[in-house]
This record gives sequence, structure tokens and C-alpha cells, in this order.
Amino acid sequence: MASLASPLPAPKIEFMAQINAGDFRKGIKIIVESQPFEMTAVEFVKPGKGQALYKTRMRNLLTGRFLDVTYRSGDSLEAADIRNGEGSYSYFDGTNYIFMDNETFEQVELASEVCSDQMVYIKENTPCQLVFWNDKLIGVVPPKQVILEIINTEPAVRGNTATNVTKAATVETGAEVQVPSFIQVGEKIKIDVETKSYMGRVNE
Repeated sequence: MASLASPLPAPKIEFMAQINAGDFRKGIKIIVESQPFEMTAVEFVKPGKGQALYKTRMRNLLTGRFLDVTYRSGDSLEAADIRNGEGSYSYFDGTNYIFMDNETFEQVELASEVCSDQMVYIKENTPCQLVFWNDKLIGVVPPKQVILEIINTEPAVRGNTATNVTKAATVETGAEVQVPSFIQVGEKIKIDVETKSYMGRVNE
């Protein structure tokens, strides 16, 4: 009598945590349409009759597009497996931005269309926070402020110390920023990366 083949082991199925509508908050990471989103706004609406509503606005962490969805109490969404890690910006290869993962010491890349707007004021070797989804790099959080040298701008007007008169200046990363008219080539300034605005002159 032929022996029966050993049964194959059951496949391992991983279940991610579910987040109930009552726990929706700004900043949570969830899965919608099989892609990771960050909830950027939540509005609780209690109609006179019927179920409570949760009006949400979410940003796709892969494409950056926004999605507005209304949920009812009792609805839930799958939590996204998002991990934040420490790293540093290495270089731009013409298509992708290359980063060093400080945990694995491996190089990871992110397409320029995903993060180029954030990287205009970031120099090589600058520390950044890396955002992973299912262990794949999907985003980067640069420092809130950076110090960069002015490499090109119109000559400063002697005696003019007014801060409300501005001019365009190019910093060492090649990006432009509006600076007060008294700022000169060679000086270092502090820049708010999120607003892309001049914060002050730095004396080193």
C-alpha cells in the first residue's frame, strides 16, 4: 500500500491590527485601497439621527495625493506597517536620491518625484529620518532647519540693514531662497526646510 504524502504546512498568514473609526486621529497610518496613507484630518459629525460620521482626509504615502473619505461608527481600517529609521543623505544619481540606513548600513533609494521637493536644501551626509512600509523605503523626513552658505546673490547695499527688503540668493545645494538685501556671498544662513524661508544669518 502506497504511503500517503505528508501534508504541506499551512501557509503563515499575518493579520495587521484594525483601527476602529472611534480611534481615528491625525497622524495615524492606515491601509486604503492596498496602499499606505497618513490621516491628516478627522472631523467627527453627529447627525440628529443615525450613526456618527467621521470625515477624514488622508495623504497617500507613495504618491502624495490626498483622499477624502467619510466613515461611519463601526467602520475600521487596517493599520499600516510603517517603520521610522535613522539615516543620512548620500547622493543623487540623476534619478534617485540615495540614503544610508544607519541600522543596516545598506544604501536605499527613493525616486526623485517622491521627495525632490523636500531635498532642495539638503546637503550630502545630512541626517534624515527614513520612512519604511513593509521594509521598503517610501519617504524621508529631512531636518526642520539647515545652515547653508550663500554662493550667489546681488551685492549687498551698503548701510542697508532692513529685513523687509529681500532678494533672491542661491545656496550651496543650488536651490534659491529669498534673503534680506544685506546678505552677501559667502555668508551662512539658517533656512526653515518646510516653509523654504530664511530664518537668520549664522555667525560661525
